[in-house]
Amino acid sequence: MSGVEELLRAVREGRTPQVPALVAALGPAERRACLPELKELRKQGRGEWSKEANARAGALLVAGAGCHAGPAGAATWIGGRDFTGRSWARHPALGEVVLAQPVEWQTEVVTRLAARRGSGWDWELYPLIERVVRRTGCPVPATDAFTAEWLDRVGAGDGGRGWVRTLLECLREDAFTPVLLPRVFELTDIGWRLEQRRTDRPGDSWPAAVAGLAEDGVLDRAELVELCLARLVRGGKPADQRAFLAVLVALAPTPREYARQVRGLVALLDGLSVVAGHAQQVLAELDGAGAIDPEVLAEASAVVLFRTEKKLVRAQLGWLDKAARRSPERAGPVVLAVAEAFGHPDTALQERALTVVARHLGAAGEAVLPELRFAAEGLNPAHHARAGELLGAPVGGDDPDTGWSELLPPAPVPRPLGEPIATPAEVAEELSALLAADRPGVADFERTLDGLVRHAHLDRAALAEALAPVLRVHPWHGVGRWHDCGPADILYVAAAIAGQVDPHAPGPVFRKKVRSPLRGEHNTPYGRVFAARLTEVAERVTADRPPLLLATPTDATGALAAAALVDRLARYQAAGVEPGEADLHAALLRLTVPADGTVPAAADRLTSPAGRWAARWLREGGLPGQPSERVRFAPGRGVGSRAVYWERWWEDVKRICVAQPGPGAGPRGPAGERLGAEFRALLEGTEPSVARARQQNEWLWQPTAHWAAVLPHHREELAARWLDWFADCADRERRGAAGLLPVLAEAGGPAGTALHLALAYGLGARFPEDRTAAVDALLVLAARGDLDAELLGRELGALVTEGTVKPSRLTQALTAAAGTGAYGTVWSVLAPALPAVLAGEPPRGAADLVGTAADCARRCAVRGPIAEVGEVAARSGTSRLVKEARALRDVLAG
Repeated sequence: MSGVEELLRAVREGRTPQVPALVAALGPAERRACLPELKELRKQGRGEWSKEANARAGALLVAGAGCHAGPAGAATWIGGRDFTGRSWARHPALGEVVLAQPVEWQTEVVTRLAARRGSGWDWELYPLIERVVRRTGCPVPATDAFTAEWLDRVGAGDGGRGWVRTLLECLREDAFTPVLLPRVFELTDIGWRLEQRRTDRPGDSWPAAVAGLAEDGVLDRAELVELCLARLVRGGKPADQRAFLAVLVALAPTPREYARQVRGLVALLDGLSVVAGHAQQVLAELDGAGAIDPEVLAEASAVVLFRTEKKLVRAQLGWLDKAARRSPERAGPVVLAVAEAFGHPDTALQERALTVVARHLGAAGEAVLPELRFAAEGLNPAHHARAGELLGAPVGGDDPDTGWSELLPPAPVPRPLGEPIATPAEVAEELSALLAADRPGVADFERTLDGLVRHAHLDRAALAEALAPVLRVHPWHGVGRWHDCGPADILYVAAAIAGQVDPHAPGPVFRKKVRSPLRGEHNTPYGRVFAARLTEVAERVTADRPPLLLATPTDATGALAAAALVDRLARYQAAGVEPGEADLHAALLRLTVPADGTVPAAADRLTSPAGRWAARWLREGGLPGQPSERVRFAPGRGVGSRAVYWERWWEDVKRICVAQPGPGAGPRGPAGERLGAEFRALLEGTEPSVARARQQNEWLWQPTAHWAAVLPHHREELAARWLDWFADCADRERRGAAGLLPVLAEAGGPAGTALHLALAYGLGARFPEDRTAAVDALLVLAARGDLDAELLGRELGALVTEGTVKPSRLTQALTAAAGTGAYGTVWSVLAPALPAVLAGEPPRGAADLVGTAADCARRCAVRGPIAEVGEVAARSGTSRLVKEARALRDVLAG
């Protein structure tokens, strides 16, 4: 047996330890002769995952690395995806064949491997690269991936003996440290690594270790300070910012070192709150020592006084006050800088700014009065009188007795879906864009699906040819076990048109999902509707090829105009073709029933079974809407009256929720009696039960606009079903669910208890983007005349009382809404909420909420006492809550 045959046999049998010796016994020509067979074995083994396959892959990896004469080919072979995840790169045999090559070859290979991008390489290839670099003394690869892996491994342990040496000792003895540690400051998403502390010994955390290296002279201290400040100025994730700030604090720069970095410190004032606070403190100390120019104070104030963090603003006003006291000649620039705070949304900070101006106005002189008077126009009306007395001229030209002219955004008009896609090439372009998008819109999906059907009817061959490039980039691999059928599964229809799948063959339609979409594993009810529609379309475009889809909406909310449906049914009838059941059922659920009788009359002229059903649907007014009922639910104890306790093994969640009978019930009986089972499931009533949601697998997914487009005229029922997600935004700090609130606000149907309760949870959401979405929904409902402010206010008061919604978050949301000019709307919501919030012992943050209410009431010139406000105002003391309650009481008293 020749050496080539023996090597190939060892590879097939997975005898990895023997491969290096077999490779070493071959000459250059014999090694080249092995490569075609090795490549064929690699191709055959792709996708195999077994013990034997892993053994063959390891032997194949080592053999291929040794048989490539060129370093570029060897690096490509070693870094191939086929070997990722098998951890064979750590096998000593790979190191043997690599280290047997010339040093230049080794250097080129590890340089190329270190520069590779992609997941999985770092854990597997780092030991090989490190071994070669340390043995040959070649340059240390300073790539991001190699540096990040070194960061994880350096000082990770001393040969299984635990942390015998401190991190500082490990770094001090590592030859990689001078090269790689400065590169750490350029990495992202590493804060969690730097924040870890191994032990309580000195020098055993990253900040302390870096400071120790600077003290020992291993690294240049000035360079480290500069790198740290530059990294903080660059910004990034909060964890990274906190970690590098800890490094900066550990380095403890001297005032002289900080004085050389003043511009960087000023730039930090616009960053993360904790970073800005540190920079502000350092700059204030430098200013007190006379180490910075006076212009820096004005520049810093212009940045900080517009921030929302009250602590930073108070500190800046204190810095300005001290500067004017220390140097009265600076009083003029100081009071002008303080005036920046006149436009701050917090009225208490405005009052503090006025106090600082009053203290130093005499020293500033009359030259500053024109600018101060102009800035004072931004003050809250509560401070206009005091500002007028202080500045010697009236401030604010509005007459408070005339009331406020409410400013609301125009009521949104549904965006039409547009004309059908004109050519097969355009269908392919739309499909490619849809598949590349993270969150494709309703209009994008529906237009593309309709385009596939229309052009498959006109010329399937031409459409298949146009789709071929898209399918090469996005091949159909089926729907995974944990995947909810959705817009991206339109690819299945495209694959069917191109002949890549047979939708009529027996067996699973979607991978790991049985043929019937009703029993699809881990599908939500909305996913089952998607599955029903897509499987039906795939079957029909490859069989009788219908001319178009009935369920394609006429606007982006998912609504379908009755006239459009009647016209499409007439086209089906004229062609002698019956529409698909899922297509017809989806269309009926989307149907907009007109107020006049013109369209039902046209529908009555249809004679096909589908046409007669649609005509009856229109005559009966479509699906009836049902009001939601506010309930308390406690598992095992039935339904009560006020709040809900959801008991889970890891937490007790206390919530207010609703029960919804669903649009399938009503005075006419089951309206969807002839609908398919997957569509009837959408019409079922909902109860406040976590167990029920889990049985439907809804806990796996988060609602999307596509879900809302299935029932575009029943937002109340949708809000009731999704209430758990909206509540999660407030009490379990889920991110993103409240983004659906504007979608529901723009949808059709009554806006009842469920929708207003969902909005209340959104206004108290943990994350700012969710609160912003809730504010948008609030303004849309108000603009459309659908807002029940009394109902929303009562629900907000109850949620604050239960502790589900924090007053501070609610204040931020409502202040943002008022800032758009909707002061009357915000007051109408706060007025019914305040009695519950102020009853008993008000929660922390209630003062801010009362302050917002006082501002809105003052601008709207509302009158009429609120008993709970008067009770708090009558309390003794000068707490912020009492002061704000007194201000609101006085406004309401006129």
